[in-house]
Amino acid sequence: MPKPSYCANEYFQRPDPCVLVLFGATGDLTRRKLIPALFSLFLQKLLPHQAAIVAFARKPKTDDEFREDLLDAVRAFAPSLPAGGPEWQNFIRNVYYHRSTLDDAAGYQALKQRLVELDARHGTNGNRLFYLAVPPDSFSVIADQLAACGMNKPVRDGACVRIVVEKPFGFDLASARELNRRLRMHFAEDQIYRIDHYLGKETVQNILVLRFANRLFELLWNHLYVDHVQITVAETLGMEGRGAYFDKAGVLRDMIQNHALQILTLIAMEPPVSLEADAIRDEKVKVLRSIRPFTPADVAQGTVRAQYTSAETDGKSLPGYLEEEGVPAGSTTETFAAVRLWVDNWRWAGVPFYVRSGKRLNDRFTKVVVQLREVPDVLFSRLACAEVEPNTLSICIQPNEGVEIRMSAKEPGPAMLVSPVRMHFDYAEAFGKAIPDAYERLLLNALLGDASLFARGDEVEAAWSLITPILETWATGEPPLETYPAGSRGPAGADALLGPAGRKWL
Repeated sequence: MPKPSYCANEYFQRPDPCVLVLFGATGDLTRRKLIPALFSLFLQKLLPHQAAIVAFARKPKTDDEFREDLLDAVRAFAPSLPAGGPEWQNFIRNVYYHRSTLDDAAGYQALKQRLVELDARHGTNGNRLFYLAVPPDSFSVIADQLAACGMNKPVRDGACVRIVVEKPFGFDLASARELNRRLRMHFAEDQIYRIDHYLGKETVQNILVLRFANRLFELLWNHLYVDHVQITVAETLGMEGRGAYFDKAGVLRDMIQNHALQILTLIAMEPPVSLEADAIRDEKVKVLRSIRPFTPADVAQGTVRAQYTSAETDGKSLPGYLEEEGVPAGSTTETFAAVRLWVDNWRWAGVPFYVRSGKRLNDRFTKVVVQLREVPDVLFSRLACAEVEPNTLSICIQPNEGVEIRMSAKEPGPAMLVSPVRMHFDYAEAFGKAIPDAYERLLLNALLGDASLFARGDEVEAAWSLITPILETWATGEPPLETYPAGSRGPAGADALLGPAGRKWL
């Protein structure tokens, strides 16, 4: 490959020339996220100088018709971007539409020829990035077709071919292993990029910097000082028309198996030997393999599953899960899940990790809370002051990205009154600019060949090996499915999961 050119930021390399092929190009993900992210990267001069985008879909469209569709999409879903102006025209003229079904061999042969033509036109040197924005049952179909016409291999020495697959990656451990096997029939592991958009969020990426670039935190990051860790992924929305899809998954598969466990590994991992992708992913896999496996008894005692019911909130009537469009009558799919995990290694021995996620809750946020052990109750207990609360470090991943430390301080005045105070760091305020969408970073890293923000095959299987026994036990009816009113904090069982130790959700 030619030597990469550099952007205005001297520490950042511009990706090599490349053709990006988007499968599922007329779908919602492409319209809402991928094209706005690519246009934003173009505006920041972070895309390669020589680049082309090929949209692969079955609907009959011309290049110009598809470009008009994308203009409407960017105006609708990314109104802050200057769609329609000269920058847009410079971007969109490199976008092409290719009509074919996912299982049509002739369509792939035609695509192969078109990519050769685009190499000559745009100087992309045979580099390919295939992005599969399609349902998981189509991953293997596309991989088989690409391999059948030789597009899984570089067209020349020095060229690269990569494939990006969206979540969900598998339905359980067996299906994840099978999907890995099918992809590896045609692509090497270092060609496969399994995407989890949470890893593209700036606050998630900053966990490594927070931990390993600040001695203040890393010295306390172990069982000697940490009482427990909480990870919460809460949403206020219900199904929003996705009931039929969600009912086959449930929140344990949809959120905890990927998003929450990815965050947990970054919180619990040991320092990697470098910032190279495999060095980071090696440490994440070690964490997953250190988590205590679930027995049926552990599942009954250490997990909670629940489903929201209809309720009145702020004068608004919210439907229950069973009333949502596409949800079958009598469904027992969970819309809320809470799990207690134990990382059985030297650093975290005896420290519980509490993970919860739910739909139709009273607030929307994703947050990590690391609570330190209480101070000895021998000094301030002698005074008539407020109870001294444990110190906490909170990492807010969304929506208000930042870090907060809760500590104790004396209230002004003659009396010794101790109250909790908060030291807060806000990303947008501190750096004076908006935080980019996660897909911008992930697309850029895929173009660069940096896999550090993507899951490796053994990492995916390790996560499923933890979650599958829970799913199997839940299928037997244990523990019983709880309910909670839509718009509430969640089921009572989630509080009870922390309650015996005197802990509470923060």
